[in-house]
Amino acid sequence: MGKEKLFSYLDLFGFGSKTGIDLNGEGKGIIFSLDRVGDLELATTAFGQGVSVTPIQQVTAVSAVVNGGNLYKPYIVKRFLEPETNSVIKTYDKTLVRKTISEETSSKMRYALESVVARGGGKYAYIEDYRVGGKTGTAQKVQDGKYLVNNYIMSFMAVVPSNDPKAVLYLAIDNPKNTALLSSYTTAPIARKILLDIIDALGIEKQEGAISKVKQWNDIIYYEVPNVIGKTLKEASKELYPVEIEYSGVGTKVIEQSPKAGEKIDVNSKVRLLLGE
Repeated sequence: MGKEKLFSYLDLFGFGSKTGIDLNGEGKGIIFSLDRVGDLELATTAFGQGVSVTPIQQVTAVSAVVNGGNLYKPYIVKRFLEPETNSVIKTYDKTLVRKTISEETSSKMRYALESVVARGGGKYAYIEDYRVGGKTGTAQKVQDGKYLVNNYIMSFMAVVPSNDPKAVLYLAIDNPKNTALLSSYTTAPIARKILLDIIDALGIEKQEGAISKVKQWNDIIYYEVPNVIGKTLKEASKELYPVEIEYSGVGTKVIEQSPKAGEKIDVNSKVRLLLGE
């Protein structure tokens, strides 16, 4: 790309500049000035070493990457209300800063981020039936102008759903202990738990068309529960195989089942049946 083009994109996505978020004390990060960029600085900047960015810069930039290329000014407070009358005193409207990339490029990036979770280093953030995109990050920390040994900020950036993003999550752990120094194992599993809460809070629906996950030997195998209401115990047992069943009640037919039909469960889980007439 060359230094001019690479650093022009850093500028486009807001790195090295304050986002203008409504918080005090925002930093602008550290980016090489173009006249100080030689071959070494060009190479290290390309993979993220020798530069420093803030979490809100990361979130703002990634939001632009996945939303069609539009960089917006971030804010914390949407509006101020008068406490007694509840009338609006001030509102922060959505403010477009600039266009960064094309919709076509944004679409390719959404696919790439989903591939990371389905088939790459973000696999522990994968959620069955939900399209999650993400990227791991490993930042070596600096002290007195030198990089520290075995002291990192591990991070994970996620978007959900990856084909039509509604939320961006940035998670960072400062110098994690007693773990493999890989974000795949440290941040991605925690991000998955938070993403499940985000999915629930925003009411994000399950989707088809996700990139299929590359299965590993220790992956959970999911089983879609069929509808066995109205069937005899023998018929239900045959249809639910290989999942183990528990049943209660007196009768010849299934009148209730848990989990319900259509839900996906660990193949090692149990399905509970209530028998009646």
